[in-house]
Amino acid sequence: MPLSTPVRSRPVLVFDGDCGFCTSAVRVIERRVRPRCDVTPWQRADLAALGVSAERAQHEVLWVTPVGRVYGGAQAVAKLLLSAGGVWSVVGAVVTLPPARWGALGVYRLVADNRHRLSRTAAACAPPDRRSDRA
Repeated sequence: MPLSTPVRSRPVLVFDGDCGFCTSAVRVIERRVRPRCDVTPWQRADLAALGVSAERAQHEVLWVTPVGRVYGGAQAVAKLLLSAGGVWSVVGAVVTLPPARWGALGVYRLVADNRHRLSRTAAACAPPDRRSDRA
């Protein structure tokens, strides 16, 4: 009998654990929004089991569904909001629809591309092409 990949019971939010801004944002979301998911930094995640590359995980926050569907960036945030229920799910639903989706994508990319300016751990948050070598 062949072994199959186990199906997770909860979605997984994957974020950059080396980035102070990202880590702080996730902690606030966990306390205030209370999404129904597991949260893990990409540096500690089994990316292969989640079906994502390290390059993608470094580029954007990811939402991986229990069956392995992957959403990134603003759409990952929308899925996170949808999972929280209540008013948060309304906000998440709006973010999935044009034109709000386009605006959310622009805002997400602006923040993601400048997170090194928003964090005390600026070197870790800088885009890969701007990072200095870390020992």
